[in-house]
Amino acid sequence: MHTKQLLSELFWNETTVTSLPKFILSLGIAAVLGYLLGQAYVRFGHSLSNRRAFARNFLLLTVTTTLIITIVQSSLTRSLGFVGVMSVARFRAAIKEPEELLFLFLAIGVGLGVGAGQALLTIVALIVILGLMAIRSLVRRTPDQPNLFLTVSSPAPGKLSAAQILEVLSASGAKASLKRFDETPDLLEASFLVDLKDVDVLEKFNRRLRELSKEVKISCLDDRGLIA
Repeated sequence: MHTKQLLSELFWNETTVTSLPKFILSLGIAAVLGYLLGQAYVRFGHSLSNRRAFARNFLLLTVTTTLIITIVQSSLTRSLGFVGVMSVARFRAAIKEPEELLFLFLAIGVGLGVGAGQALLTIVALIVILGLMAIRSLVRRTPDQPNLFLTVSSPAPGKLSAAQILEVLSASGAKASLKRFDETPDLLEASFLVDLKDVDVLEKFNRRLRELSKEVKISCLDDRGLIA
């Protein structure tokens, strides 16, 4: 009897039953908003990382934040416990772009708003923010906007310079701008925004660059796609 009572209080008490529909609705709203935020990041973001892979985290992050806030908002003890747990949590993946951090904060903010029972305000705020992002993207868009993120790694010996890589890109018929540059005594790594018209240009660049250094490593990330 005692066990049955404990199970009843744990899974089927009056407070839980009453709040369950609202809780499920909150999770659903958070999931939709997290998904929309991920799609906006893929469409309007400018990070050099793989935005599609990174954006998949937003839905779970938003829903998880909603769950946590829903649980702790009515209890000071739970809130303090949550702060203690988060103080020892460590993130092993480094955030390389400020934009990634901003979108993570936005995803957490959406989860906080929905979990705190402010779904309408959260939806309105997110619509306004996404609208501003769309307007900024349209204003900044140019006819020659690059379509690929290109990263070139050149180890020693035979290490290439950024000037040599840009020269080969230009000679291959590509337009490029240097976005990130890291160099050590043993390695050079440079990231570019490039405008490649077709696959032939990429193959020409690859061939000419390997003529200068056979150890070079080339990596491309899709932004607007490449025509075959």
